Amino acid sequence: MKIAGLQKNSFVDYPGNLCAVVFTQGCNMNCFYCHNKPLIDNEKRNENISSEDVLEFLKKRRSFLDAVVISGGEPTMQKDLENFIKEVKKLKFKVKLDTNGTNPEVIESLISKRLIDYVAMDIKAPFKRYQEFCGAKTDINRIKKSIDILMQDIIDYEFRTTFAPGLGFGDVLNMCNEIKGAKSYILQKCRGFEEMSNFILFTDSIKSMNKMIKKVGTRGVENSA
Repeated sequence: MKIAGLQKNSFVDYPGNLCAVVFTQGCNMNCFYCHNKPLIDNEKRNENISSEDVLEFLKKRRSFLDAVVISGGEPTMQKDLENFIKEVKKLKFKVKLDTNGTNPEVIESLISKRLIDYVAMDIKAPFKRYQEFCGAKTDINRIKKSIDILMQDIIDYEFRTTFAPGLGFGDVLNMCNEIKGAKSYILQKCRGFEEMSNFILFTDSIKSMNKMIKKVGTRGVENSA
């Protein structure tokens, strides 16, 4: 598996758990606001970390960490993802998967085999505006299938949107409607986006979103709901 980075501990990437974060190399999207741009390229980099080294680190941290988050890039592109997670689960860690939802078969397989405990799936934009924000042609039906899989409530999950420049409150409401009935939806501040007033204004309108989503929250600002 192509591993481009390892964050040795985090209190924020897996709700309620102290975790390590594994960043995989390669993504099938090219979002203009991505804060992990170096991870988009699928080519292996010289500084990539071996799976063996990551697992050895995790063995030493079993007494301190609760979980491992596998992020990216897009982890579901990795051919060895399932085998890597199996090794992590042998160490008795919970596993959270961060994904853009473009590979629903991978998500469904990992859930059915009980290899993951939590999924955070990005909802980039309203379906009709996806390509505008992703910078790549996207099969919306595959995104919808991943949403449907998670909304079966087999495992814990959240949907999340980075409030990128160009998104408006109407877009946010459209996305809420497209995942209507979901357990959790998080609106995240976009790094490097200085016009915070609009974002804060949207957080004041969470009551409107709560009519469609069971739990709505924010990240990147002090006030949340």
